[in-house]
Amino acid sequence: MEKQSNKANMVASLMSVKQKSGKTFSQIAEETGLTNVYVAQLLRRQAQLKPETASKLKAALPLLSDDQLHDMMEAPLRSYDPNLIQDPTVYRLNEAVMHFGESIKEIINEEFGDGIMSAIDFFCSVDKVKGVDGKDRVVVTFDGKYLPHTEQKSEHMVSRLMRKE
Repeated sequence: MEKQSNKANMVASLMSVKQKSGKTFSQIAEETGLTNVYVAQLLRRQAQLKPETASKLKAALPLLSDDQLHDMMEAPLRSYDPNLIQDPTVYRLNEAVMHFGESIKEIINEEFGDGIMSAIDFFCSVDKVKGVDGKDRVVVTFDGKYLPHTEQKSEHMVSRLMRKE
């Protein structure tokens, strides 16, 4: 519980720095070379700040303290609030994945073979575009590495090979 409480306090302080900057996630992303979703993940302590990016983030958000930057470079406690699904935006994203998921899976399998899209070796961005009707549209891009399922041959299982020695 204490770790989650500390995380909540840290997220609140990081979001306060962002708010005081007057910058959007996309503006910070532009300045740091990151995706806008990754910037949000960093500030929500859902991603780890890499040392080579720390100076760029500090330049984009000068009010970040050295302690905050140091804390952001530690492996985060990746979690989510189960009540988040009640938010209409999150609910609709979940609904879209559930509705289109089976077809997306079939196309991945058809195009790549039996496997999945990584959510670890993964990039995500949210962009605003004008539709053909002139109305604003949301573009969510999931860009994940393809990971094939492997045939599980016991001869390739290192733990079994080690027992035979």
